[in-house]
Amino acid sequence: MSTIVRAEGVTKRFRGVTALDGVTFDLQRNGIYGLLGRNGAGKTTLMQVLTGQQVPTAGTVEVFGGQPYENEHVLRQVTFIKESQRYPDSFRVRDALTAGRLLFPHWDDAFARALAHDFGLPQGRAVKKLSRGMLSALGVTLGLASRAPLTFFDEPYLGLDAVARQLFYDRLLADYAEFPRTIVLSTHLIDEVSDLIEHVLLIERGRLVLDEAADTLRGQVMTLTGPAAAVDALAVNADELHRERLGPLTRATVRGRIEPGEARAAGVDLQPVSLQQLVVRITTAELKEQAA
Repeated sequence: MSTIVRAEGVTKRFRGVTALDGVTFDLQRNGIYGLLGRNGAGKTTLMQVLTGQQVPTAGTVEVFGGQPYENEHVLRQVTFIKESQRYPDSFRVRDALTAGRLLFPHWDDAFARALAHDFGLPQGRAVKKLSRGMLSALGVTLGLASRAPLTFFDEPYLGLDAVARQLFYDRLLADYAEFPRTIVLSTHLIDEVSDLIEHVLLIERGRLVLDEAADTLRGQVMTLTGPAAAVDALAVNADELHRERLGPLTRATVRGRIEPGEARAAGVDLQPVSLQQLVVRITTAELKEQAA
């Protein structure tokens, strides 16, 4: 694998508000990343910096070996699709697809038209007259068909219903398998995309608090339920993220390696945590730490 994005100590301030605070990470070639975090955490600002739409206040960013800001060589390899994607007032759906063919070097016109058909996009309709769901469908069509080596989706599928979102996920996976590239999904629908994500980047209040392979995380965070003393003994070398009482029992969510055999012997139920619950627990623990 090779690094295509390198962010080092990236900070971005807006009139005294720190949107990003010393963010450092790499993106590797050919992988699906989940950029996760609450509203206002800094996800969109980070993507704007990586795509040359903002310049960091401090720190450095390299994309395909160059600075992205006003760098045509870099930006022609990048696609950034946003929830609030804007188009010229005169554009019809077919005009947006034509623009994609002209703008994106890796564009697949047949794939774009197949996606438009799957999503039921009327090619002759003015973009400004599309429903929110159709606007979202147009955005994901452009993002997928661009086949850019680095593609960002900033929640452009929120307007889609459940069936259309599943269609998007299915088409993304199938096309990624045939044409690998680096895809970054910024989303609140964590459980829906958990099977897609290979690597998790979690941002909280502008800070990167998690940068980990999804499979590694799934084996690290567990919920222990049993007598308090037994739970405490098992979790003594783990980081506790959450604890609650359930009558005579204690339930603790911890990050660390717990052997299933030891848990059974101690009379403790050991259960994996979903990616969404994992993000919630880690975010909550980070908030408590920042407030301390």
